[in-house]
Amino acid sequence: MTKPIVLIAEELSPATIEALGPDFDVRTVDGTDRPALLESVASANAILVRSATKVDAEVISAAPNLQVVARAGVGLDNVDIKSATTAGVMVVNAPTSNIISAAELTVGHILSLARHIPAAHAALAQGQWKRSAYTGTELYEKNIGIIGLGRIGALITERLKSFGTNVLAYDPYVTSARAQQLGVQLVSLDELLEQSDFITIHMPKTPETTGMISTPQLAKMKKTAYIVNVARGGLIDEDALFTALSTGVIAGAGLDVFVNEPPKDSPLLSLPNVVVTPHLGASTDEAQEKAGIAVAKSVRLALAGELVPDAVNVAGGIIDPSVRPGIDLVVKLGQVFSGLAQSSPLTSVDVEVRGEIASLDVSVLKLAALKGIFKNVVSESVSYVNAPLLAEQRGIDVRLLTEGESTDYRNLITLRGALSDGSQISVSGTLQGVKQVEKITEINSYEVDLPIDEHLIVMQYTDRPGIVAVYGKEFGEARINIAGMQIARQKLGGTALSVLTVDSPVPAAIIEKVRAAIDAQVMLEIDITE
Repeated sequence: MTKPIVLIAEELSPATIEALGPDFDVRTVDGTDRPALLESVASANAILVRSATKVDAEVISAAPNLQVVARAGVGLDNVDIKSATTAGVMVVNAPTSNIISAAELTVGHILSLARHIPAAHAALAQGQWKRSAYTGTELYEKNIGIIGLGRIGALITERLKSFGTNVLAYDPYVTSARAQQLGVQLVSLDELLEQSDFITIHMPKTPETTGMISTPQLAKMKKTAYIVNVARGGLIDEDALFTALSTGVIAGAGLDVFVNEPPKDSPLLSLPNVVVTPHLGASTDEAQEKAGIAVAKSVRLALAGELVPDAVNVAGGIIDPSVRPGIDLVVKLGQVFSGLAQSSPLTSVDVEVRGEIASLDVSVLKLAALKGIFKNVVSESVSYVNAPLLAEQRGIDVRLLTEGESTDYRNLITLRGALSDGSQISVSGTLQGVKQVEKITEINSYEVDLPIDEHLIVMQYTDRPGIVAVYGKEFGEARINIAGMQIARQKLGGTALSVLTVDSPVPAAIIEKVRAAIDAQVMLEIDITE
């Protein structure tokens, strides 16, 4: 059996290769060598990069087998996420791999600015003993302003509180309860700028945050204040910062990131009140190893067709352990659902989640339903990434509905849809017992109780004596073994529904023969694939 090809385009830790394991054909290429990259990626199922390799639309279009792009780090400026999503390619990163390293470097910059460590070192290395020239300031009882109180901001808070500082924070998405838990005072951006002795910025780079610290904001700061950016180049307007530093508007700055990297000919590098490092936020052995191992695990999941919690272009995020077992069930329900929809195109799908898990984030179950629905009915490969796009392209309206009450089951998931001919279809399922057995509990309003198996036969016909004997005889003569069977009806002499699980695929000729023999209104074979 041919192994999936994993292309490593930049140097990664040995632990990354170990985490991939023996199940892949691991190849290497210099990602900065464009012709070599385009040639190598043509056969790749996955590509692992750091920051130097540009995975743009050209690379993605040159890789027809590509399923996942993995960035061993946090930033994704070098990956065209939109093109990847359109092509059904999952993009993953390692969002928590460098948070400790980035937080520690931030504290290092703050201490370097407070005590003039780089300048004092440089002077002494040149034989100058200038103690009075490098008199610094204590952090004790100073105001530290943190712009962006996410995971890194919280780690910085924890570390700087031990210095006896007062921490102010600006983050429009953080609740007062969270700030109180961290021992932080939430303030407006203007208040933070005006009151802080040291400011560090930890925001994502978006059109709204680019240049968010510019001339008006710098003018609000104390003349004795310092500002640090270890997050993203461009959050601070570099021209405005140079003017503020060179004219005494603020005391100094610590920079690890720049608009252009490396920052050739940047006037900021010539200023004595600036401490600079060459984008070292994630440059620790520990961070690199954590990033490599994290994305290797994500690649394994992606190539196995599993949902990847760290996929940036898949909605849902971290999956609650109580929700995760339902993913495979819902993919299979989606396949049953699409089998029931063979008579006419779908116009809408509702994914209804009832029971205990309804209070959790179950958005992943909507993705799982769509993956199952399209899995066996479209020519392209269906993933958790492109399944919503496939629904959108076909004009299918998709909704996720939740309800905390479930009368008969602890949790119940129903896929309900409308077809273009005006008819309705539905299938429900649950996980039952200690072993979490996947069961179908309803099809088109008929109650059933049947474990999901690889091959299903669904028959709908007028209820009358002898029908089971008829189709049992036909399947028996065709050497088709019936493993399980459920018959449901809503009233005596009305329409009945039979659902069978069989041990092998049923030829179309046998399906048609049985349909004619029992005069079935509906006669379907539905194959469930992993």
